[in-house]
Amino acid sequence: MFRSGDTSFDKRVFFVAAIADALCEDRNGTILDIEVSAGAKTDLFPAGYNEWRKAVGCRVAAPAVDGKANKAVIGLISTTLGVPASAVSLVSGLTSSQKKVRISGITKVQLAEQLRALAERE
Repeated sequence: MFRSGDTSFDKRVFFVAAIADALCEDRNGTILDIEVSAGAKTDLFPAGYNEWRKAVGCRVAAPAVDGKANKAVIGLISTTLGVPASAVSLVSGLTSSQKKVRISGITKVQLAEQLRALAERE
């Protein structure tokens, strides 16, 4: 399936190992640290992992104006993870590219597994 010299495989392994640093479980669900690129060509989640910021990338085409990018982030994450939009909320970072997003009703282990599976499809 994957060869050890395959750099895409190496990136996936790194993503899976590092993703735990971007997740924090609380009593209402799991909080995910994301780094948003608004105004991108296409929507993409997950869009890599920023090791320094310990955040999962999220690209949205919507501009960072009047909350449009925030709405797009919530919609993209909910669609990608297969949860209702009402289960995804911004905890912090309303006006920043660095955001904390709570996904209600999902554990840290479940979210990590979903993100791992998504990273392998890229």
